[in-house]
Amino acid sequence: MNQQIFSKLQFRHSFFNKKLMNVLSLYHLGFGGIYYIYALFNRSDSIKYFKASQNINKGWLEFFGTETTFIKFISYPFINYLGFSYEMMMLLFTWIGFMGFVYAYLFFKENIPLDVKVFKKIDLLTLILFLPNMHFWTASLGKGALIFLGLMLFGYAISKPKERVITLILGSLLVFYIRPHIFLILAIGSLIGFLTGVGKFTWKQKSFAVGIFLLSLILLQNSILSVVNLENSNNLISDFLKFTSNRADSLSNSGSGLNMAGYSLPEKIFSFWFRPLFFDAPGILGLIVSVENLIYILLFLKIVKWDFLKFIKFAPVNVKMSLALFLITSFAMTFVMTNLGIIIRQKSMIMYFIFFVIYYYLAHEKQLKLKSREILNIDSKQLLNAA
Repeated sequence: MNQQIFSKLQFRHSFFNKKLMNVLSLYHLGFGGIYYIYALFNRSDSIKYFKASQNINKGWLEFFGTETTFIKFISYPFINYLGFSYEMMMLLFTWIGFMGFVYAYLFFKENIPLDVKVFKKIDLLTLILFLPNMHFWTASLGKGALIFLGLMLFGYAISKPKERVITLILGSLLVFYIRPHIFLILAIGSLIGFLTGVGKFTWKQKSFAVGIFLLSLILLQNSILSVVNLENSNNLISDFLKFTSNRADSLSNSGSGLNMAGYSLPEKIFSFWFRPLFFDAPGILGLIVSVENLIYILLFLKIVKWDFLKFIKFAPVNVKMSLALFLITSFAMTFVMTNLGIIIRQKSMIMYFIFFVIYYYLAHEKQLKLKSREILNIDSKQLLNAA
């Protein structure tokens, strides 16, 4: 099936690299095996999802809902109608997670045709696609695979919404039904991108996007607010702060809790983005993630420049959308996340958006250098001809 999908994508996109995707599929499948072994010896939500979906006392449509319920809804027909075993469900969701990487590749490569090298010789896109943390959390029966696919479908479709309206709707629905609050942030980020981004969208189209956003917010407000138990709240700000405080206390008391109560906002943001590091890594998995977090820091340092602020000011829609989504999610999560294990898992779903911003910026810088060299070469030739 992969080869048929790859052939169709290669027909649509001349840049599509089947060889790279085949290697990536084997790499991701390997992480499916690693997670399966991990689940045998550690607590895993995948087992809970499988057992809960076997409940024949409830009909399929009774499982339809958001968050955890939606995973059971997706799993139910495969388990109860097609007879999928736990291993087959793990393989299915591993494949779904891999398709997220395929659309991540399309999202990056279509918008950024230039190849960018980092650390002198390493291709940046290849490095991003093969970072292990995202592969681990998207290679099992659970929310990770589906929401990553949803986010990447959305990212791929948003640059050409008219041509890819079905893909855009599918990605949006996946994100909404798995994590309604992330859908809200995705909508806000997209709105910021549309209103402030430099691109091909007219004010009429931007006004239409604002209207769709407000309508969606009104229709889905109860589902979104119910995630933090605020659907019946009379004071959203006060009740939200109370919820985040209670949630943070609950998570900090678990196995790998991180006491962030006395941290300043920059310290909390840093912890969410870059921890664990080697000094506070929880186990072998934490050490591997620490290496990846070190790579994150090195990549982040590449945009800590005044030129980056100038670039963002005139950046296109998808870049501003990606940056807004990343920053808003990071800000919101820092009030809740105090558990290193959960931080590792939760931040993985938004890291690709900041990678997109970094990649776009570095490609932009490379393009400026190439243009300046061309101008110098033209001037040199003109001087020689004049002589």
